[in-house]
Amino acid sequence: MNELTINLKTDVKTPLYEQIYAYIKTDIQNGKIPYGEKLPSTRALSRHLEVSRSTVELAYEQLLSEGYVESEPCRGYFVAQIEELYRLKRSRNPAQSPEMPRKIYRFDFTPNGVDLNSFPYNVWRKLSRETLLDGQTELFRTGDSKGEYGFRNAICNYLYQARGVECTPDQVIIGAGNDYMLMLLSSVLGRKHTLAFEDPTYMQAYRLFCCLSYETVPVPMDKSGMEVKALADTDADIAYVTPSHQYPTGIVMPIRRRQELLRWADGAEGRYIIEDDYDSEFRYKGKPIPALQGYDVHEKVIYTGTFSKSIAPAIRMGYMVLPKPILELYTEKCRFLNSTVSKVDQLILQRFIENGYYERHLNKTRALYKSRHDTLLNCLKETKIKCSISGENAGVHLLLHFSDVEEAVLLEKAAQRGIKVYGLSEYFVGDRKEKEEQMRKKEAVILLGYANMGEQKIQEAVKLLKEAWE
Repeated sequence: MNELTINLKTDVKTPLYEQIYAYIKTDIQNGKIPYGEKLPSTRALSRHLEVSRSTVELAYEQLLSEGYVESEPCRGYFVAQIEELYRLKRSRNPAQSPEMPRKIYRFDFTPNGVDLNSFPYNVWRKLSRETLLDGQTELFRTGDSKGEYGFRNAICNYLYQARGVECTPDQVIIGAGNDYMLMLLSSVLGRKHTLAFEDPTYMQAYRLFCCLSYETVPVPMDKSGMEVKALADTDADIAYVTPSHQYPTGIVMPIRRRQELLRWADGAEGRYIIEDDYDSEFRYKGKPIPALQGYDVHEKVIYTGTFSKSIAPAIRMGYMVLPKPILELYTEKCRFLNSTVSKVDQLILQRFIENGYYERHLNKTRALYKSRHDTLLNCLKETKIKCSISGENAGVHLLLHFSDVEEAVLLEKAAQRGIKVYGLSEYFVGDRKEKEEQMRKKEAVILLGYANMGEQKIQEAVKLLKEAWE
């Protein structure tokens, strides 16, 4: 009994049976209680430790369920034979592990920013209450694998009115963000495809398809977007494009180039275009450019969109409009998959769209970003930073073009002043050394995002950039 003299602590939250279990388990792991050793009876140990018999029984039952001890009828509990124990050793409590140091910037011109202060908290709270009251138990049943029909129908109506996209609710698939939608699409399409990407491009999509073991090819761009002639010279049968507002250059693909791209897709069986329409809502001159999908008469465009930019990243809701041939493949291969978006969240956003709140929110956000956009442009002109500007008519970032200076120098000088800016070279997918050399010979291009920066901060940051880059 001496070897099981356990110092039980009554002033801690850990139950007594867990303390007994942990002590015996540790002694078995360390070899202090060898294989075949008989443990004290529950009655004897409870008397020895001055605890209830049921407490000891709970400890023994846990040891028994994990395989550390064996029970023999009318004989008692014996240490089980364990050839090798695998134990995770922790040097410290994970909760107490120090956070990895991160460089803190006073100002961050991220091109992926979203103004979270404009999120319609009161409306969202109201719609959440209404949804939960109306749904009752039915609300918590498994929903449609594609997403709730009413929500998909609301998206169809919005896309037709705002983007000229023609589709039915059956063609719309709802998923937890753009990354998931592209992974789902890869399951539908299979891996026997070669994807062409604009160069430079949206790196998140590029890295994702590379991770999924797709063959990829970079295609150069001109002032109209992806060069279709260069695309035709590759083995690619799928082209990933952002025609309404190319990321990151901000180029808007004109109708002539769009028609060329559609003719390329129609030129061979199995060719498709993935149209990522990530931020078409934010255009400051004229109306938003109609989606490429609206011109597609041969079912060649796979259209993707998201609410992350227009509402909030944490919403984690994206959608995909599949042409009918791809929809048939989806039905064949993936219809068994459950929706990755909460049914409750879908119904809240459905009401948000149908009741006109989404349109009002977009108008408010568009006006807010336009004000910051104008502030940034005016500050750049007033400070007379020696650069030319492009991509200023849409989106939430613009580009500064510098001659006779290396990109790395501009980044470093900005960082020294506590300002995070982004170089265009990060978005090229071709040969890295070749692209860096090309950038040095031509010009340096810096991306400045303004969505998550107030006007006063923009003014302060631009003054510091002027000082840094003089």
